[in-house]
Order: sequence, then C-alpha cells, then structure tokens
Amino acid sequence: MQLPEPYFSRGFKPAVFVLALLPLALLGWGVWHDTLGANPIETITRSLGEWGLRFLLLTLLLSTLRRQIGWGQGLRLRRMLGLFAFFYGTLHLLSYLWLDQFFDWPEIGYDILERPFITVGMLAFVLMVPLAATSFKAAIRRLGRDWQRLHRLIYPLSLLGVLHFWWLADSKARTDMPLVYTVLLLALLGERLWQWRQQRQRQQR
Repeated sequence: MQLPEPYFSRGFKPAVFVLALLPLALLGWGVWHDTLGANPIETITRSLGEWGLRFLLLTLLLSTLRRQIGWGQGLRLRRMLGLFAFFYGTLHLLSYLWLDQFFDWPEIGYDILERPFITVGMLAFVLMVPLAATSFKAAIRRLGRDWQRLHRLIYPLSLLGVLHFWWLADSKARTDMPLVYTVLLLALLGERLWQWRQQRQRQQR
C-alpha cells in the first residue's frame, strides 16, 4: 500500500537522519568498549572519511534515481545527506589533525606537500566548504543561478574524494572498496554525461 505523501515525508526524513548518525554512534561504542582493533586511531580516521565519501556519492545517486525511475522523494534528502558528507568529512579531518598529528602544524604542512593522498584530501575538503556554506535556503535565494554553478563543484570534489581513498588504500594494500566507489562514481557521472548529450541533441533538433 502506498503511503500518503505528507505521511511518508514526515516519517522518512527523520529516520534517515537517525540512520546517518549511526556510524558515528558505532565508532563511539567501539571506543568505549575498545573494539576498534590494534590501531583505533586509524580505524576512526578511515571510517569517518569513508562515510563522508559514501554520503557524497549518495547525494549524486538521488538525482540519478529521480531521472531514471522517477523517485522524487529522494531529492528531499539531498541537502541533508550533502551536509552529512561535510560533517563526516570534517570529523575525518579533525581526527587526522588531532588524533594522528596532535596539531603538529609543521608535520601537517609536510604531509600536505609531500604525501599525495593528503594533498588531494585537503583539496577535496576545501571544495566541500563552499558547498556546505551555501546549502541553505537564504544562500540559494541570494546566489540565484550562480548557486547551481557553484554546486557543480560536487563533480571534481567526488573525483578527488575517490582518488584520495584510492591512494590511501593503495598505501595500505587495500583496493577493494575504492574500486566499488570508482565504478559507482563513473556510472553516476556517465549517466549525467548521457543526459547532457541527449539535451544537446534535442536543442539542436
């Protein structure tokens, strides 16, 4: 039975919000009960970054689902999931700065310059900041059409996020999940390129 639209919306969005906090709660539980393995700092940092990337890819997937199967409800979650991507990305960065480097700024600066996956990760976070800062209705109204142009940064941001994870996983000899994220991202970008070409052809006709 199909639920009425308002009822579905009221119950669905808060449930997704709670589920989006579950990874953080599980990490906290792991810290409290000491179940994060031999290197808990690495586990925390990697998990936070990976969840940030997952939420970023989910925001792209929602638009694809609307176009391909007509599921428009997902668009109501897009802004919230994008902010969760920024939330987990920020925690990922803070865990690196604090738990891994203890705010040793000279060492952090050396890492950024000399370790490519750190460089790419920092650049990805820089691109996330304006997207998160303009994800509110007041910013959308103020920027007008420029808002849409600005939020196309999600494409290079997603590429940098996947590349960051590839290089990080390669340094740890783990390349299974980065491959999954790469295939998903290429599929999402390919769908958008196909849609753009279809639109161009219609305009030319």
